[in-house]
Amino acid sequence: MHKQLLGPGITFFPQPTTLVSSVDADGKVNIMTASWVAMVSKTPPTLAVSLHHQRLSYANIHQQGEFVVNVVPADLALAADYCGLRSGHQTDKLAVTGLTTRRASKVAAPLIAECPLNLECRLTLEVPLGDYRLLLAEVVEVQATASAIDAHGDLDAASFDPLVYLGGIREYWSLGDKRATAYRDGLQLEKE
Repeated sequence: MHKQLLGPGITFFPQPTTLVSSVDADGKVNIMTASWVAMVSKTPPTLAVSLHHQRLSYANIHQQGEFVVNVVPADLALAADYCGLRSGHQTDKLAVTGLTTRRASKVAAPLIAECPLNLECRLTLEVPLGDYRLLLAEVVEVQATASAIDAHGDLDAASFDPLVYLGGIREYWSLGDKRATAYRDGLQLEKE
């Protein structure tokens, strides 16, 4: 297969589409879309998110040390895109999008109620990367929509319908069909 050199850049996908919710010292909520989010450790459960240092969300997280990463379902693509294009310095994105919040169980920042999976996080380390800050945070609680949990207590990914972002080409996609299940002793392919 012939490859073409593209040069250094941010083209890497798929990336999860998430809404990061945070609060300032007065308890005012801000949300922003972030796709530079990843789990980076199992023990302790640690999540990494990269934010521009001038974002209101970064200031809130830097000051308060807590935030929630909310996994966006495909039907919220327009709201997520809006929250990524507007600044919380000038816009109340919750009011404009109609998204609602719900109290988190272990952090001050709220959950986004319409998101089926929410990770409550506490900041543990910050690393400057040019204009961005890599924030490492321990996941202190995970909440999931009850309808997304099957009879065995396992998460049903299809019910989440997670939205992914194709960084570099600026498109949102849903994931589509499950192709395989990873097991400790090997991969089991889905029958078509």
